[in-house]
Amino acid sequence: MEQEKKQKVNLDSFETTVLSSEEKINWIRLSRAEPIGPITFFELIQHYGSAGKTLEILPEITLKGIHRRKLKIPSIEEVEKELEEHYKIKADIVAFSEPDYPEILKHIVDPPPVISIFGDRKVLQKQALAIVGARNASLNGRHFAEKLATDLGACGYQIASGLARGIDTAAHQGALKSGTIAVLAGGIDHIYPSENRDLYDKIAEQGLIIAESPLGTIPQASFFPRRNRIIAGLSLGVIIIEAAKQSGSLVTARFALEQGREVFAVPGSPLDPRSYGANMLIRQGATLIQNADDVISIVENLSKIKPDLKQQQKGRNFQKNLSFNKENEEKIQQFILDLLSISPIGVDEIIRECHFSTAEVILALLELELAGRIQRHPGSQISLKG
Repeated sequence: MEQEKKQKVNLDSFETTVLSSEEKINWIRLSRAEPIGPITFFELIQHYGSAGKTLEILPEITLKGIHRRKLKIPSIEEVEKELEEHYKIKADIVAFSEPDYPEILKHIVDPPPVISIFGDRKVLQKQALAIVGARNASLNGRHFAEKLATDLGACGYQIASGLARGIDTAAHQGALKSGTIAVLAGGIDHIYPSENRDLYDKIAEQGLIIAESPLGTIPQASFFPRRNRIIAGLSLGVIIIEAAKQSGSLVTARFALEQGREVFAVPGSPLDPRSYGANMLIRQGATLIQNADDVISIVENLSKIKPDLKQQQKGRNFQKNLSFNKENEEKIQQFILDLLSISPIGVDEIIRECHFSTAEVILALLELELAGRIQRHPGSQISLKG
């Protein structure tokens, strides 16, 4: 078990530092490269030492895949332009290792390598709680969300949410005075829904707006789960107010549980479909709350970052400068492919099943992902590309 811990990617090894302008551009380019996701990003950085070195060798890595896949990497000029556009609106792109990156967000399974931030950075110095729920929320639900956000804000907590209609909007409005964080699914410049423009402007003045996607990105359905993991990751706990059976708020609650955060739920009438999700969470063990005191009684003794969060990091460490012959590489890749299906399975299970070293398996997984043969899923799981 101790050996397994040592093999995992150690995000704590990324020292807090201000990146040089060149390396910051490299971080942004690598983080925007397709098909590289956050976990792969950090595995590559830890294996090759820097984003710049990774970008140099990345084309060679992809050629090792059984099926070659063309990489899409933004140019230096494209990234420089994006940074300039951020500076024009007094926003910035912050890398994982830089001082302004939220400390608590570093301890989720797949933290964004870079984020765009717009507004008052001091908001991040306080502990946060997330409030999310139905877009078609009832009037009572919206009133409760706003009051809860106001009361929690008065007790010193920031409120994080997703700027959506309904509960999210009410939570942001209730927390404007004390500070609120809006996490967007698209680019930091894309306000969705458009009716929340005035609220967006107020949050930019009094709170903070965060986005993982590049400027100009229009949110798509697949982007919202990624946003939800950040909302949960920024917070000590997530509060669910009205959530239907298939609500995205339940996805946020699941991320919160995976990340070791608290989950709270406001009960509702069983006759209201919007109460299904919250009531279900309570049945499954979420804390039932009726006011801010119920929340604070649970979280007031929590440290800024739970000690066990650091043990939840997934992914694995590499030995640097590994080199295997082509025949062995293809043998390992094919062995892994034979184990996989379109149903996700944990990376740890694959490693246990293989008779190769952990370093060999992880490098093979990297190459298969970059070659477009496999895809990653939340919770350090992988599957064949569907």
